Amino acid sequence: MKASFIASEIGIGLRRNLTMTIAGIVTMTVSLVFVGFGLLARTEVNLVRTYFYAQVEATIYLCGPSSTAPVCDGKTVTQAEREALQKDLTALPQVASVHYETSAEAYQRFKKLFRDSKELVNNVRPDALPESFRVKLKDPNQFDVVESAFQDRPGVEEVTDVKKLLDPIFRLLNAMQKTALIVALIELAAAALLISNTIRVAAFSRRRETGIMRLVGASNLYIQLPFLLEGALAGLVGGLLACGLLAVGKHFLIDGVLSTSIKFLPFVAWSDVYAKMPLVILLGVALSSLASLLTLRRHLRV
Repeated sequence: MKASFIASEIGIGLRRNLTMTIAGIVTMTVSLVFVGFGLLARTEVNLVRTYFYAQVEATIYLCGPSSTAPVCDGKTVTQAEREALQKDLTALPQVASVHYETSAEAYQRFKKLFRDSKELVNNVRPDALPESFRVKLKDPNQFDVVESAFQDRPGVEEVTDVKKLLDPIFRLLNAMQKTALIVALIELAAAALLISNTIRVAAFSRRRETGIMRLVGASNLYIQLPFLLEGALAGLVGGLLACGLLAVGKHFLIDGVLSTSIKFLPFVAWSDVYAKMPLVILLGVALSSLASLLTLRRHLRV
């Protein structure tokens, strides 16, 4: 099988159906960009989850003068109760570290966190924030162990877990990621249909040549290969363009905007982008080739 003949047949097919080929490539590119975005979004969600969960602390608020919880009943935690709580917290195998924060320290931290909201800070008295134990867990998912052990202890007003506040955010991010992948699948189906239609038109426009080849005894592979390579080439070009757009997005959007304006969050690295590129290209080539093959089996019987 001569490579020059195959190359000339591919060139003829692309020239005859240039508009449809370009439309298929553009649709495939957009589809693969959505796929790449979905994959990178999944990596980003995992990075952010790992980062925040590493910072997660269970907080045990102690009864104080400003406590209004019924469990405190107007009582203030005693020194003996405070020492017993700290001792038992440190002894728990699930606990990585325990930090005791006085009411004054809590107020200073509050002022630092809300330094841009002066009206809010001015309306909070220095003794309004309770003293607490800030507990870092070895596994943030084991908060229930701390809660069940200390929620009803004397001197404890409330046991809170920041992880419960973060879970809705991660559910939202996961929903956005799944939405992007669903859109990508719809776009991929549209791209596959366009490429399939392009191959069908190409096969119809060259029906005389394929008929002659069939009469002289050409094999099925010899006749179908140029069409298959046309589809694969469209998928390859779409995949390469999609990878280029992902790189542009990483450089300008993530590195140029997000990482400079949101400095406390980790973002996907170039290694993550590079790892997704072969998958994006392979998906484009495989889907285009499959669409071409199914079209040829139906419309180019040899």
